[in-house]
Amino acid sequence: MKLRVFALAMTLCAMLPLLGACQKEESMEYTFSRGELSVAYDPQAMSLCVDHNGARWSWCPKACYIELPGGKKLAFEKAQCASEQIETDGRVAVRSRYHGFVGAWGKKYPFEITTLVGIDEDGTLRFEIQGEGDEPGDIKEVRWPAAFDYDEPEGGTVLPMMQGVLIPARWDKKVDKQYNGGKIYDRDGYLPLFGQYGANSGYCAIFDTPYDARYAYEHTTGGPTRVQPIWRASLGQVGYRRTLLYTFQNGCDYNAMARHYRGYLEGRGQLVKLKEKIERNPTIARLLGAPIVHVDTAVHIHPASHYYTPDEPEKNDYYTSFATRAEQLQALHARGVEGAYLHLDGWGNHGYDNLHPDPFPPHEAAGGAQGMAELSRVCRGLGYTFGIHDQYRDFYHDAASYSDDRATQNLDGSVPYNDYWYGGPHSVLCAQLAPECVRRNYGEFERLGIVVEGSYLDVFSVVELDECFNPSHRMTREQCAQARLECFQELNARGIIPSSEEATDVMLPAIALCHHAPFATRNLGANDSEALGVPIPLTSLVYHDCFVIPWGIGAPKGGGWGIPGSDWNFLYALLTAGTVYYGIEEADENIALGRTALELQKKLAFTEMVRHEFLDGGYRRQRSTFADGTTVTIDMDQASWEIK
Repeated sequence: MKLRVFALAMTLCAMLPLLGACQKEESMEYTFSRGELSVAYDPQAMSLCVDHNGARWSWCPKACYIELPGGKKLAFEKAQCASEQIETDGRVAVRSRYHGFVGAWGKKYPFEITTLVGIDEDGTLRFEIQGEGDEPGDIKEVRWPAAFDYDEPEGGTVLPMMQGVLIPARWDKKVDKQYNGGKIYDRDGYLPLFGQYGANSGYCAIFDTPYDARYAYEHTTGGPTRVQPIWRASLGQVGYRRTLLYTFQNGCDYNAMARHYRGYLEGRGQLVKLKEKIERNPTIARLLGAPIVHVDTAVHIHPASHYYTPDEPEKNDYYTSFATRAEQLQALHARGVEGAYLHLDGWGNHGYDNLHPDPFPPHEAAGGAQGMAELSRVCRGLGYTFGIHDQYRDFYHDAASYSDDRATQNLDGSVPYNDYWYGGPHSVLCAQLAPECVRRNYGEFERLGIVVEGSYLDVFSVVELDECFNPSHRMTREQCAQARLECFQELNARGIIPSSEEATDVMLPAIALCHHAPFATRNLGANDSEALGVPIPLTSLVYHDCFVIPWGIGAPKGGGWGIPGSDWNFLYALLTAGTVYYGIEEADENIALGRTALELQKKLAFTEMVRHEFLDGGYRRQRSTFADGTTVTIDMDQASWEIK
């Protein structure tokens, strides 16, 4: 035992020179200001304080580090730091270079990280970070800058989870959930922003380079709420410059954040309004005042699927013919429903979520290509729009074109696998190959005489952006986004209304309709689930006049998918001036109720939502205001509304 202790002591002594390499340099604090904004920053100690309008915002300590794939963390404070103050392009800033990162037992890492903290000429607080010298797979992600130590008595924290979440200051309820690690362009991040505000000061933070960004938040019941931005490796590296922009405002709240972000989009030419989309693709105009009728055709559940029920085979294979759907639509029209948009699931050879991206021919037992073409003709005769469900991400192993070489690959060359959905075993089609599949399939619709007027490309506007390491079609997340957009633009070029699942900001320039864009709840699939924080229509405040969101009708305090169990789905349709879903055999009272929402949606489709407010401390009475002066007031407890 004594020999072992002696050997360990000798080893530690031998390592002392290495451990000395991670001693930090002398701390140095820089101060700079512009207008109402003053910053004190120490890049070695990783401390930063912002003074704005009488409020002080300070970084949380020990929050900035590099995380390695195995979970080990390399703190910035323990690296060597060289920094300098610079002034360029009207910006005053501090540039810092961190090197000499040392891990456990003196292991040295060769990469370097360069950061910039500065104030732009317009008063924006800018954070930039860039890596150099890391090999693919060296770094998992970088947490920088730190979260602000927010513990205000008034105001709140704004998160971009689905439509939007407000965590009021000193909120005494639990808020601790994310759907997919806080990734931007997922359910956790419809919009690439977050923010916090107090009585006198607040900020809106925008991921200016959003594709590889995520955020983490921590809310202590009744206490502080902290939000930290995180930069993920891109194709295994953190090499390119990442930028985060903080704008501090007096009288800031989530309405001000929405206005600021909308202005940011307009300044970059990225806000494409519905009116402009209609000018490019006139078919989109059919969405004005149109209810959405969502029906299926055929279902076939693979034995490997999560949904397969071996003891009830009738649940694994069934269909409704195209002719039956045509008869039901004619009956719906006879009851006074005009201008509906049909969303048809399960039209392919094996039905819903099967064989993609090779679903042809149309389901034979349901009527085949001829029956589907006739259903489309009936829709047009009724003044309805014929839209379909389609899929170009899930790459089913029994699809005619399947091969591992066309699927996305991980860094180690493996191919992702899943068998959850109806079609069973599938991987992920590399998005760079998807546009050619879209062109091929919609050419096939034309050859078969099936007139498609709307198409829903499943999951493109909700699932995280994919990477691909296959050397034949390497793809970053940004390139994935561009490829998905190309698929939607192919539909636009053919005069087809493009739609997708939810409302991730990156897809909204190209789509005109989504399946839903409701609120973050603890259990999305449960009608009685509680909300995460306080639901706010942040996405609609930015994008209301850019695309169409449908909502269910439901029942007072009936909840729904993404609707808190204490709320009425229909009131959110009115609050946001969205459209509604009708069942193909909808009840007369719901058809009558829905007309109120349809008339409002048609009137306000091109009108910006400029304000949302809560009229009581319980967040049950709400009012939205539109640019033409229209106001919609709802009361969840009384199940009432007023439109002025």
